[in-house]
Amino acid sequence: MVDESVESRAASLAGKLAHPLQRCRGRISQRVLTALLAAAWLSSLSGCGDTVTPAESFLIQGATIVDGTGSPGFVGSLRVADGAIAAVAADDGDDALTPTDGEPVHDAAGLVLAPGFIDTHSHHDGGLLGELTALAAVSQGITTIVAGQDGGSRYPIADFFAELEATPAAVNVASYAGHGTLRRQVMGDDFRREATDEEVAAMQALLEAELAAGVLGLSTGLEYDPGIYSSTDEVVALAMTAAAGGGRYISHMRSEDRALHAAIEETIEIAERARLPVQISHFKLAARGLWGQAGEILARLDEARAAGLDITADVYPYEYWQSTMTVLFPDRDFTDREAARYALEELVAPEGMIIGRFGPDPTLEGMTLAEISAARGTDPVTTYLDLIAESEAAEAAGEDGGESIVARSMNFDDIATLMAWPHTNVSSDGGLRGAHPRGFGAYPRVLGRYVREEGRLGLEEAVHKMTGLAAANVGLAGLGVLRAGAPADLVLFDPATVIDRSTTSEPHLTATGIERVWVAGTVVYADGGVTGALPGRVLRR
Repeated sequence: MVDESVESRAASLAGKLAHPLQRCRGRISQRVLTALLAAAWLSSLSGCGDTVTPAESFLIQGATIVDGTGSPGFVGSLRVADGAIAAVAADDGDDALTPTDGEPVHDAAGLVLAPGFIDTHSHHDGGLLGELTALAAVSQGITTIVAGQDGGSRYPIADFFAELEATPAAVNVASYAGHGTLRRQVMGDDFRREATDEEVAAMQALLEAELAAGVLGLSTGLEYDPGIYSSTDEVVALAMTAAAGGGRYISHMRSEDRALHAAIEETIEIAERARLPVQISHFKLAARGLWGQAGEILARLDEARAAGLDITADVYPYEYWQSTMTVLFPDRDFTDREAARYALEELVAPEGMIIGRFGPDPTLEGMTLAEISAARGTDPVTTYLDLIAESEAAEAAGEDGGESIVARSMNFDDIATLMAWPHTNVSSDGGLRGAHPRGFGAYPRVLGRYVREEGRLGLEEAVHKMTGLAAANVGLAGLGVLRAGAPADLVLFDPATVIDRSTTSEPHLTATGIERVWVAGTVVYADGGVTGALPGRVLRR
């Protein structure tokens, strides 16, 4: 007779093989498909009658287990089988785990074992199909990225999901549907106005289809084209559609600087009228005049939560942001010297504005506006407006006019205060090859600077904000915790050494202290490099 555990193992293996093979229907006959599955089942029977340890089973022993719930850590062990967590137990308890015969054991003494980090505001999907190993993400312990941010998403999302299922990445991928993307689908280039009722209805129909394909909900980028031209009523109508489909709302608000308080009130209004969970993206106080007001703003959000509104936020741990040079012009008049002067005096100083990308003249990349101004012999306001004009001229000529900046506008204490809010989770807002160091360093920076060096967060609290709370804030049920039955998305790190190394001048340096990362029980990062394994899954709402 076949041992029951082996029979179960064979069924599991056949099931795992069935999914990718079923995608080949039409190219593989049912007879061949059946034969392949039978062969897989039979190959798993070697050793019948003996204790059989699945190849996917291993034990991580002696780690400090920080389970993602915020509960105190404990020294214990965790067993993985078939890509899932099979058991977790303290090493000094009655149910302590010991290796079975031949089971691989990873000695994790002195290290912290946590759920893989969930990046609820990520741009690591950009270029992912060309860099499936996702070094920037996995090297900092990220195992799940949430794309479709700031109002921009792949369209239709079903095509992107199909590509990822045909060619998986190293990380799991979920996505929102972008309001700006839907708006462009309906309005084309005629977006510099409020949408008509008919156009809003057309956007709602597109959103319903994206929700059916599995997006988490609606994202907006109300500081960007084309979302900046939308009315609150338009956004509420789409948020109501998301709510009706069981989705959520995440927003790059209409302002993060000069009109921040008004943007907060609009966000609260959307939550109140649409009655759905609302997440504030990359929460920041990005103007000198706002510094020190984090407590006041959080008190307003606590008031809204006390009134029954589910409002949460995510934060990345840097004083720098990255966006376009034009984002600081809310009226979109790029000849307005007064708007440029205000931006350079109140929002970002010329020496704090670093050119991340500049298609018309790539030699400027890495220079500050102050340095470019000095080299050109023009004042910073003139230089700023000239760069925007040069970008627009290149675009108009069909050339590369792409531009972006990395700009310093926040202070550490505000970031730490926002991050400590019980309803804030950690995010990166980073990309695979972006100019901002957050793409490679956000999570190790929190663990190294905010936890170990500054003591602004406790270890368990920080991990909770990277895992269990992050999953809850975007509706990814079942992720972000170490418990039996959960996917074995794991990160092992050294709490004494973990820290980011990426900088504005070298943004692609990997962190230190991240020892090993697993996705679905498969190692994707170890010994300072990617392994080449691609076990990531598409995560649908």
